[in-house]
Amino acid sequence: MTATQKQRISDKANQFTESVIREMTRVALQYGAVNLAQGFPDFPCPPELKRAACEAIEQDINQYAITWGDKAFRHAIADKVKWYLGLNIDPERQITVTCGSTEAMAAVMLATLNPGDEVIIFEPYYENYGPDVILASATPRYISLHPPEWTFDEAELRQAFNERTKAIIINTPHNPTGKVFTREELNLIAELCQKWDVLVFTDEIYEHILYDETPHIAMATLPGMEERTVTINGLSKTYSVTGWRVGYILSNPELTGAIRKVHDFLTVGAPAPLQRAGVVAMQLPITYYQELAKRYQQKRNDILQILDRVGIPYSIPKGAYYVFADISSFGYKNDVEFATYLTKEIGVAVVPGSGFFSQSEAGKKFIRFCFSKKPETLAKAEERLLKLQSNL
Repeated sequence: MTATQKQRISDKANQFTESVIREMTRVALQYGAVNLAQGFPDFPCPPELKRAACEAIEQDINQYAITWGDKAFRHAIADKVKWYLGLNIDPERQITVTCGSTEAMAAVMLATLNPGDEVIIFEPYYENYGPDVILASATPRYISLHPPEWTFDEAELRQAFNERTKAIIINTPHNPTGKVFTREELNLIAELCQKWDVLVFTDEIYEHILYDETPHIAMATLPGMEERTVTINGLSKTYSVTGWRVGYILSNPELTGAIRKVHDFLTVGAPAPLQRAGVVAMQLPITYYQELAKRYQQKRNDILQILDRVGIPYSIPKGAYYVFADISSFGYKNDVEFATYLTKEIGVAVVPGSGFFSQSEAGKKFIRFCFSKKPETLAKAEERLLKLQSNL
């Protein structure tokens, strides 16, 4: 008698696909395409950080740090949060250092969500959010952001809140659209969260990459929201060290205790020498952030000029380092077909827009360009993209 073969793949894993963003990097490498897909800079990080990381290794800071984060790094984070956001964060009771902001979001959800809970997600959304909710055994509930300004409908949002709503995810500045949530929008969300006793998971990884004097408003700074807001951030984008995988979470002491337990059993801890180097990052002067925004604004303007020359419509990003573009005029069946053609035949890799929507049909006319690249990289991409003009 033979045993009945058991299902080997979990129901959770069957509910989502692999990362489209990371897949496009692999395709770009395969075809030698300019990679404007995955969101990493192709230029060096600040030299102070390189030296700090090397010095930490030379000083034998190579064993486990405290599970929830190197003490010096946590205190440096608290100091930086104080001057930038005006929040008084206890580094001993309110900060958890993680393996990137990706692990941070997963740890937060696993620590707070239960089966039957609902999590509101604005779409398009960074592709990890939906799978994270599913892995935490909760249910995602999607609210549309509408182009060209990527605003949401107040009535639709109000209707989404109910007794099952446990949390809402806010990503500002926003990936993939470059939207920066306004104070009015955040105040409305804050009102609803307090009415329904809902947590806010806010991903602020692009907090310093802002354009046209657009301000970054942290949800935790709004009246009544510090206690119910979990702020997720990291070194990756601001300091051009996406491969270091050092993120951090700010939350009230009760939530921090639960998050630290989950984090411990997920990854134990982030790389110790890179956390120590993170102290130097947190102590960079305000001029660093001013210059960062200035350099990125030039890159944004460069990519927009390229898209104008090529004839690809887009929404103007107010923050982050992506452009969400409309490809409907090119006549391709969908975004995947167009992105494949662009990578293989034109030699420029982008991300198909459907990867940012719960229903792929909603994203079929969009692609995302990443412009965190050297001028020569963008120039090479422009040279290749101009071949598209004959297709219009």
